[in-house]
Amino acid sequence: MSRVDAVPAPVLVLAGVVSVQFGGALAATLVPQIGAAGSVVLRLGIATVLLLAIARPRWRGHSRRDWLTVGAFGVALGLMNFAFYGSLGHLPIGVAVTIEFVGPLTLAAVLSRRPRDLAAVGAAAVGVVLISRALSIPLDELQGTGILLALAAGACWAAYIIFSGRTGAAFPALDGLALAMVVATVVVLPFGLLDVARHGTTGWDGEVLLKGLGIAVMSSVLPYSLELLALRRMSPSVFGIMLSLEPAVAALAGLVVLGQWLEPVQLLGMALVVLASVLVLGVGARRPRPDLPA
Repeated sequence: MSRVDAVPAPVLVLAGVVSVQFGGALAATLVPQIGAAGSVVLRLGIATVLLLAIARPRWRGHSRRDWLTVGAFGVALGLMNFAFYGSLGHLPIGVAVTIEFVGPLTLAAVLSRRPRDLAAVGAAAVGVVLISRALSIPLDELQGTGILLALAAGACWAAYIIFSGRTGAAFPALDGLALAMVVATVVVLPFGLLDVARHGTTGWDGEVLLKGLGIAVMSSVLPYSLELLALRRMSPSVFGIMLSLEPAVAALAGLVVLGQWLEPVQLLGMALVVLASVLVLGVGARRPRPDLPA
């Protein structure tokens, strides 16, 4: 057993959540400089180079089914990032996160067979809404394009959860993730090139590249690696509910990095999502589930 295998799967997920949200807080300072598409391409491009250097995956000896799996994983990963960054140009970030969470929460509800899991899904859903303050945003201020992009990001997030688990089972170590990152970068590269063609590269200085490196490590390399390893020992339904901690951690990152203070209703929402995760810790996380997708 490796040292990583000795770490409980929920701990790996929590570490990934903390990493990706503090990386997201850093990304909030980068998007205004080079745009959403440019930020996604920079983040995924650097992360792909790092993962290829670390994992050194084998390109040969894989079955057609394995390549289809890793290809689907990469497409979901790339579109998830691009759709969510795009939604931030039309919606407040709290509302965008709330709508995006429809994906993993729906997945958790569909795969659940226990009353406790269903109760946790409900608590997580209410908590996410409270944290984001979505109920205080007038409906006429919500733009249809942003809503569709956030829903697309949520659907891709659900697909990411499924195909991440399958990729981890089909490929050793981080090989599958490294190959999927190549696919994800190729998927978003045309959008990034179009963005550069419109706005130029005047803002791409050393500071931007350094931020891109930090975001790539914190928002891609670390969380995707930890989540892939965790999904080898954790059911997608439990994983999907635990991801509801992300808005709470994002609120904390916003406070620490961006100086954004929390309101009492947001603290209540944080308590609910923590409760949801506590309800499912250890419930089906370590034993195989016969009802999961093949």
